[in-house]
Amino acid sequence: MYKVKVFVTLRESILDPQGTAVKGSLHSLGFEAVEDVRIGKYLEVTIDKSVENIDLAVKEMCEKLLTNVVMEDYRYEVEEVVAP
Repeated sequence: MYKVKVFVTLRESILDPQGTAVKGSLHSLGFEAVEDVRIGKYLEVTIDKSVENIDLAVKEMCEKLLTNVVMEDYRYEVEEVVAP
């Protein structure tokens, strides 16, 4: 089976108010060196090994459901896992 790690982030051109709020909170806690914070998502998807083209399958999943391709970028890592 495959374990796919998907990392989703807002595109650089999209404002990130949640990241701005976290940056402000970090500054108020004394972490003045923090220059920017961007908030994203992390997903893990386990896929049966019977899938012929894992890259194509993951791209389709990301573009159809897991991300908003207008506002978000994504990258992923595929790891082959041996079932216990």
